[in-house]
Amino acid sequence: MSFQLVIAEKPSVACSIATVIGADEKQNGYWQGGGYLVSWCIGHLVSFAEAGQYDEKYCKWKYEDLPILPQPWQFIVPDEKKQQFEIVRSLLNRPDVDSVTAATDAGREGELIFRFVYQMAGCTKPVKRLWISSMEDAAIREGFANLRPDSDYDALYQSALCRAKADWLVGINATRLFSVLYHKTLTVGRVQTPTLKMLVDRDAKILRFQKEKYYTVGIQSGSLKADSGRIADAETANSLKEKCTGANAVCTSIRREKKAEQPPKLYDLTTLQREANRLFGFTAKQTLDYAQQLYEKKLLTYPRTDSQYLTEDMGQTAQHLVSDLLGLLPFAQGLDLTPEVGRILNSKKVSDHHAILPTAEFVKQGFTGLAESECKLMNLVCSKLLCAIAAPHEYETVTAVFSCAGNEFTAKGKTVLVPGWKEIDQRFRSTLKADTEEEVLNTLPELAEGQSYSVVSDISEHFTSPPKAYTEDTLLSAMERAGSEDMPEEAERKGLGTPATRAAILEKLVQMGFVQRKGKQLVPTKDGINLAVALPESLTSPSLTAEWENR
Repeated sequence: MSFQLVIAEKPSVACSIATVIGADEKQNGYWQGGGYLVSWCIGHLVSFAEAGQYDEKYCKWKYEDLPILPQPWQFIVPDEKKQQFEIVRSLLNRPDVDSVTAATDAGREGELIFRFVYQMAGCTKPVKRLWISSMEDAAIREGFANLRPDSDYDALYQSALCRAKADWLVGINATRLFSVLYHKTLTVGRVQTPTLKMLVDRDAKILRFQKEKYYTVGIQSGSLKADSGRIADAETANSLKEKCTGANAVCTSIRREKKAEQPPKLYDLTTLQREANRLFGFTAKQTLDYAQQLYEKKLLTYPRTDSQYLTEDMGQTAQHLVSDLLGLLPFAQGLDLTPEVGRILNSKKVSDHHAILPTAEFVKQGFTGLAESECKLMNLVCSKLLCAIAAPHEYETVTAVFSCAGNEFTAKGKTVLVPGWKEIDQRFRSTLKADTEEEVLNTLPELAEGQSYSVVSDISEHFTSPPKAYTEDTLLSAMERAGSEDMPEEAERKGLGTPATRAAILEKLVQMGFVQRKGKQLVPTKDGINLAVALPESLTSPSLTAEWENR
């Protein structure tokens, strides 16, 4: 009898897959049954060798030994992973195994993890690829019914290999160079260094900021209030206030505009991390960890995605999900919603995985047995789906200009015409114990051009405000856009890192003592500032690594 060997990225995922395909006998380091053997890696089982393995002299850090450029590259299996590697290697080379299925995570790193193990084991058997976006039983079954040749993913593997080599070359050489030059360990990384530089630049802007005082004069008649705009000095402001008190203001123009705010897109990993940070104060890493747990519990689709759309064949699925969620979510009770699912379907904008969604499994079991943090995240994803397929938010703005004592004053008002998706968002936010800003609507009284009002006036002083320190939310957004000014429009991936790696980069900067968390803010430490200032621009500018990502 011959077997198909399936290799997953983690034990928990291997277990889920084994259950679905009927490999239910537990062996040492794998599952067996139904013509299948299912084993697993523990993250990266095989990694690039350290510099010292290429030559003994590299064990000491010396300026004259740089740069270190491995030719050919060497690989190692870390000691704590040797046992599992040996199990996987003997399975790959078992004479009764005639084909292999790569079931590591369906993304760039997952591809690398599998290929390194396969190559290091010296295996040449044919490989098929399992490519799924959800750990639900039905998705796993369907994935096995539609296995693809792994050669379809050669380019993905090549890009992962380039990424890994680039990180090694920049990390090893730049870290050694600057540590030797400055006589202390200065860790440099392809993505972490430009990210640190962004934090240091922002910090410097805040420190250098000089606040300036300015004044505004307001005029008021009954419920009508209008404002003069900025006035630099107190004298001018005072004299204007005196001239206006008891004077008449004439309405010189009224502009009404109807506007629509389109519904938000679905979540990719970065937008989910940003919003969870803004609403709940979760770090990017916490959000990724919770999302990964929910994915492995089959309640959420694959979280490490950079797409905010679904593929065009998912219309039916989305339709059913929405109607089921309306019954399940307390804040959605009694909503009058006509789902416009077409808006979230666009196959061209889905590369590896579609946007993050709750699964049919979640609809079945709801929030039972979930930790508070997981409930928060599930709620976020569900409410985003409902908002995304709801109607646009329509409103009318009114801008009225008044002339008084030879000066212009402006009043602005806003009325909502169709609440649309914002009603769902408001309902959802009112259930949160989180910092959410309520929007204050200002409704102007009935106005007519040429009408005259007798007014009282007042004066108020204000200060210009400094740039804000980065939070994980704003930093993730900045990382995503970094270097994009210098990138061609059609560039595929812009920015620093990928959705899957940004969280780990931030954690690493904090661990190494270059950045600290102050509440929600991320602030560079003295060491972080010194490092960023010492390095040349090619290492601290995001455009180099953004260009590499893109190429």
